Amino acid sequence: MYEHLRKVALGEEPADVLIKNGMVVNVLTQEIYQADVALAGERIAGVGRYTEGKRLLDATGKYVVPGLINTHCHVESSMAAPAYYCAEELRWGVTTLVTDPHEIANVAGLPGIRYMLQATRELPINYYVQLPSCVPATPFEHSGSILDAEALGTLAGIPGVWGLGEVMNVPGILQGDEDLLAKLRLPGLHNIDGHAPGVGGRPLNAYVVHGINTDHESVTWEEAREKARLGLAVLIREGSASKNLEALVKGIVAENFPSSWMAFCTDDKHLADIRREGTIRHCIQKAVQLGLPLLQALSMATINAARIMGLPQLGAIVPGWQADLLLVDSLENLRPSHVFYKGREALGEALPMREPAAALRGSVQVAPFSEDSFALDRYEAGRTYPVIEILPGEIITEHGSVPGERVAELLDSGELCQIAVLERHHATGCIGVGLLRGYGLRQGAVATTVAHDSHNLIVAGTCPHDMYVAAQEIIRVQGGYTLVSRGQVVDTLPLDICGLMSSAAPEELIPHLEAISHKAWALGVSQDIDAFITLSFMALPVIPKLRITDMGVFDVEKFNFIE
Repeated sequence: MYEHLRKVALGEEPADVLIKNGMVVNVLTQEIYQADVALAGERIAGVGRYTEGKRLLDATGKYVVPGLINTHCHVESSMAAPAYYCAEELRWGVTTLVTDPHEIANVAGLPGIRYMLQATRELPINYYVQLPSCVPATPFEHSGSILDAEALGTLAGIPGVWGLGEVMNVPGILQGDEDLLAKLRLPGLHNIDGHAPGVGGRPLNAYVVHGINTDHESVTWEEAREKARLGLAVLIREGSASKNLEALVKGIVAENFPSSWMAFCTDDKHLADIRREGTIRHCIQKAVQLGLPLLQALSMATINAARIMGLPQLGAIVPGWQADLLLVDSLENLRPSHVFYKGREALGEALPMREPAAALRGSVQVAPFSEDSFALDRYEAGRTYPVIEILPGEIITEHGSVPGERVAELLDSGELCQIAVLERHHATGCIGVGLLRGYGLRQGAVATTVAHDSHNLIVAGTCPHDMYVAAQEIIRVQGGYTLVSRGQVVDTLPLDICGLMSSAAPEELIPHLEAISHKAWALGVSQDIDAFITLSFMALPVIPKLRITDMGVFDVEKFNFIE
C-alpha cells in the first residue's frame, strides 16, 4: 500500500483518481485554496500540483471538503433499515457514523446488535458501533433484554465496535455500581459516550472522573460550557425532536468560545427530515446562519469530530489519510455532487440489504387487556394528579399537576390527554397510565412501539375506547405507528423490524411517514412537535422531569414513582 502511495505522492505513478483544480477546504489550517487531490487506493496520496491520473475529475468551481462525521445517532430512530439509512447519510455527505444501537438492543439484545453490524459491514461508509451501556436504561421499566458487562464483553473488540454507548445511569456511576463500572473497563474501548442531562458541579466531576468523554444532552449554553470546561466533549444535537443547536451555538458566538472540543450530532432524526435537509450538513448550515464562521462549523463537523471520537486518519484532507471527501458546488448549500469513501465514489451505488432474522420480527407480545385499562374513573375529586408537560423543541418535560375533579373537563377540551405504556416484550400485563399536557391531541388516539428506551407500546388518547383500538392495531401489525379516530383506524405504518424499523425502501417509507404525521396534526397534535418522536420520549425515565413507563408515572429528579 505505502509503496503505491509514495510513488503517487512523488508523481512517479498516476493517481487512481485525480481531482483537478478544486478549492480544498483545509480544516487544520482554516484555509481554502486551489489544489489538486491525488487518490491512491483507499487513501489520499497528495495535495498540491499533479498531472496524471487513471481517472481525471475536473473540480473547477467546486470545493473539496472532508467527509462529514455524525458523532452520535441511533439508526433505528430513522425507522429505516440500516442500508437505507446509510444511503441517506451518504446523499448529504456523511461518510462516518458513530451509532449506539441501544434501541434494538432493548428489544432484541445481542442478536439485535449483531444484526446492525452485519447489515452495514459491506456498505461504503465508516459505521462505528458503541456498545449499549444501559439495557435497560433503568430498573423502572420492563425491557426486552438485559445486557450486563459479561454479555457486552462478547462483542468488545470485534470489527465495527468502537466504544461504549451513552452512559445514562448517572446515579449508578455516582454510587459505584459494580456492573456499570465493569462496562467502562471493557477492552478495546476508544470512546465512552455520556448522557448527563442537567448534571453539574461535583456530581459532574465525579461522572467525568470515570473516563466518560462525550455528552450530547446539553440544552443550555451554561450547561454546555460547564461540561466543556471539565473536558467533556460537547456533541451539539439537532434532531427531529431535540433541537439544541441554536442555544449552544449562540453561546459559542456570543462568548467567542473555543469549539475545538465540540462537534455535531443528530441523536434521533426521522428519515423524512434527513431526506429533506440532511443531518450534519443541516447542523453546519444552521450554525453558520447563527453567526458561527463557516470554517469553524466545518471543522466541528470533520476534524473535531474525528479527534473527539478517537477516529484515526479521518476528518481532514491529508496525505496518507483515508480518502473520504466530498465535492460541492457551494459551501453555503453543501449539496455534494460526488462523495468518496475510501477513494471510490459512493453516491448512486445500490447498497446491499441484509434481511433480519425471523427472531427480530413478531416482537410485540402484550398480555390481554381491555378498554377498562384506560378508564377515567381512576381520577378522584379531592386528589391531585401529576401531569407530564411537553416543552416544544425539547425532550425534557415539566412536572405539572391537576385536581382530579378537572381531569374529565380538560380531557374533553383537549388541554390534556391520557397517556399509557403497555409492556410488550414478555406479556407481563404491566400498564402505566398518566396524564399529558402540550401534546395537542383533541380527538382520537396515537400509538407506537417506538418508546425510548425500552420500546414498550405507548399510546396517547382522549378516550379509553380509541386508546384500546389503537393498542390492538399496533399488536395486529406487530409494531409501528397508528392513528385512531372515533373507534376507526385512520392510518397505520408498520415497522416490521423489532417494531422499530421498516424494511420498505425510502421512496415508500418517507411518503407514508409524512402522510401519517399530517394526519396526526389533523387530529390536533401540535405542529410544533413531531407527533411520534415526541410521544416516544415520554417513556424515557432518564431525562427530567416527569415520564411514564409500563410501571407508572416516574419522577426523574426524585428517582421514584408517583402514587
